[in-house]
Amino acid sequence: MLLQKKTTRRKFLLGSLMALPVGTIMMKGLSAAQAAEMAAPDLLDYKPIFFSTDEWQFIMAAADRLIPAGGKGKAPGALETNVPIFIDQQMHGDFGDEIYMQGPFNVHAPATMGYQIPFRPQQIYKTGIRLTNAWCQQNHQKAFHDLAAQDKDNVLTQLQKNGIQFADLGEENLVASQFFSELLSDTKHGYLADPIYGGNKGMKAWIAIGFPGARASFTEWVKQHNVPYPLGPVSLQGARA
Repeated sequence: MLLQKKTTRRKFLLGSLMALPVGTIMMKGLSAAQAAEMAAPDLLDYKPIFFSTDEWQFIMAAADRLIPAGGKGKAPGALETNVPIFIDQQMHGDFGDEIYMQGPFNVHAPATMGYQIPFRPQQIYKTGIRLTNAWCQQNHQKAFHDLAAQDKDNVLTQLQKNGIQFADLGEENLVASQFFSELLSDTKHGYLADPIYGGNKGMKAWIAIGFPGARASFTEWVKQHNVPYPLGPVSLQGARA
């Protein structure tokens, strides 16, 4: 039996506003920041354009554990700020496909040797998610997204420390920590980048850390230490929080 999703007031407004330009939305009495947030995709309704259904479930679960909600000062988490949407759109675009790919490669070289992986970022995600889910099935009889929160954290820690051996799962050209580093880096970028790139919905992350965003000038505040920045952030599209 299919359960009908309850339509909330917010979702009704979102559906009504998605087709309108931000300027028109602002005329309805919302601030630019509120208008930008309302016009942004709803994470639960978003249809990934790069990741498959299983891969999307992994990205959602991993991002939620890497930047969970309710941190210092009740900061928003990765899901509240649409970080998975940022990653999906980055992988679908040139960032995921264009990178120097002329060898030789040495996947075991120190980090000081630079990029040493014979995979584009798209391939890193596809391969890393597949192998991590395979390891989870072997050791927990569940896919990563179905694990308990503590087990998810343990898996991510093992990826970071190469406790999961991708070579044992048949992949010699990628180590677990390289996949984890890509995932963590893109999660951070999605959390802190300008909302124009799909993440940092409503500039919530900037608000939480007191970052001015793309404000043209704030030099008078640079040397005022331990003083809260009072003006709020501005996005590249001119939305103000």
